Amino acid sequence: MQKTCKKCSQNFEITDDDLKFYEKVSPIFEGKKYLIPAPKLCPECRLQRKLIFRNERTLYKRKCDLSGKEIVSVYNPEIKIKVFDNDTWYSDKWSALDYSMEIDLSKSFFEQFKILYQKVPRISLMNQASENSEYANYAYRNKNCYMIFGSHYNEDSFYGSYNWKTKNCLDCLEVLESELIYEGNYCSECYDSRYIQYCFNSNNCYFCYDLIGCKNCIFSSNLRNKEYYIFNKKSSKEEYLNFFHKINFGSYTETKNNLSKFQELIKNSIHRAYFQKNCENSFGDDMQNSKNLYYSFSTKNAEDCRYIYGSGTNMKDCIDCAYIGYDLCESICECIGNSGNTSCMCLNACWHNHNIYYCEQCFGCNDCFGCIGLKNKKYCILNKQYTKEEYSNFVSKIINSMIQDELWGLFFDPLISLLGYNETIAQDYFPLTKFAVRNADLHSLQRFNWSDYEPEFPHVEKIIPANLLPDSISDIPDDILNWAILPVDMPCQGISTNRPFKIIKPELEFYRKMNLPIPHLHPDERHKKRMGLRNPRKLWKRNCMKCNDEIQTTYSPDRSEIVYCEKCFLKSVY
Repeated sequence: MQKTCKKCSQNFEITDDDLKFYEKVSPIFEGKKYLIPAPKLCPECRLQRKLIFRNERTLYKRKCDLSGKEIVSVYNPEIKIKVFDNDTWYSDKWSALDYSMEIDLSKSFFEQFKILYQKVPRISLMNQASENSEYANYAYRNKNCYMIFGSHYNEDSFYGSYNWKTKNCLDCLEVLESELIYEGNYCSECYDSRYIQYCFNSNNCYFCYDLIGCKNCIFSSNLRNKEYYIFNKKSSKEEYLNFFHKINFGSYTETKNNLSKFQELIKNSIHRAYFQKNCENSFGDDMQNSKNLYYSFSTKNAEDCRYIYGSGTNMKDCIDCAYIGYDLCESICECIGNSGNTSCMCLNACWHNHNIYYCEQCFGCNDCFGCIGLKNKKYCILNKQYTKEEYSNFVSKIINSMIQDELWGLFFDPLISLLGYNETIAQDYFPLTKFAVRNADLHSLQRFNWSDYEPEFPHVEKIIPANLLPDSISDIPDDILNWAILPVDMPCQGISTNRPFKIIKPELEFYRKMNLPIPHLHPDERHKKRMGLRNPRKLWKRNCMKCNDEIQTTYSPDRSEIVYCEKCFLKSVY
């Protein structure tokens, strides 16, 4: 079935398998199955609609509205909603049931949900069971970490996203079970390496791309189980060490030149149509240990899922979901930021629930509809407690009304979001300008919120332009901890902002220990550059440049990289 997206007007396909899947995960109330209809938005617009409710890394200082203490929060101080710190939010000092609303069946559900949405206090950060890791969000069991997001079980790591079980890692994106890594991008089981992308089970590698089982390699790519390689050529141990020790890794200027060489190396490497490791019958990119996936990206240990964008581990029978955590999620649809949920639909930041729908920040609940901030509750609608029979009867009527209004199965209205578009990760994948957002047609599905809030920069002794920093890490004084660094010459680097930033003490110690230069870009801009190295979450048809067979790939046909089908790629590297 071909459809036209109601938002972007692009054509997209709804397959028979899609329809069967929506039918499979549709809920039953009062003995009737309420079918989730075929989507009106294309996969990308469905994803964007969810992402605008997820602020991962834009953090603010504000007051807890119950305890009064200063806290770190994803909600800026100008947002007129109560925000509680984690301990207060999870305590018995308040109850989300106190904000309950009586459902009015004569009114639109979303109109009533919007009122509740603007009333119920929110948790400041999604950060649980962590130690000395105040600046972390969507994070679990981290220790001595700073500015890490969507990351779990890390220690002594800084400025990272979607990392798991790392130690002493900095500026990393989706790095797993690794230690002493700097600027790692989609790597696992690596040790003491810098500037690596798509490297696995490799040690002491530098400026390397697509390595498996390698060690002591530099400026190399597409290698398997190799040692002492320089620019993809075998060298002796003595030759390698001689070349290695001539490189001044602590020099910003030399590192910048080496990164240019590295990008040229990647450009001339062989690229597989998509990255899949231990996968079966799956279509998408950046997949590991997955089976029967369709149009999915950045997944691990998922099975029988469609349109998934980012999963930690353990998903089954899920569709249209993003950023799913580490506890098993099963039979969920149109969800973001979930962990441990089963048989749920249209949830944001909800963990360990069963049979709940249109909810946000609910934990350990069963059978709830249109609720915010509940803990261990059941049979609630708009935060009001009902009996089991009342709940089932009301929900059936609400869904019938939503079906008539063609809203059943559609995620939250973007305009109820408490966040500005520019504060959310939607800006990472679907960047928009303030002008475009503010000037969207009043009735357009392109309408979003935008935040103009600018926090005050902390007091510093001086602000130093980045180009005036000493070139070598060995010449950087301890006083840099009291300075702010101002990025310069941003347009030529494709950077849109020159926000100043500070260096923290553990970060400086890391640079000195690893012999690395002080960065010249704000951490957010460094994150954007790492994200820019990843392929779009979209598939195109093109031909293998070796055998000419048609392939599906995340490399668009107009890109110049050498792209092989999986069969030709494996022949070339083994």
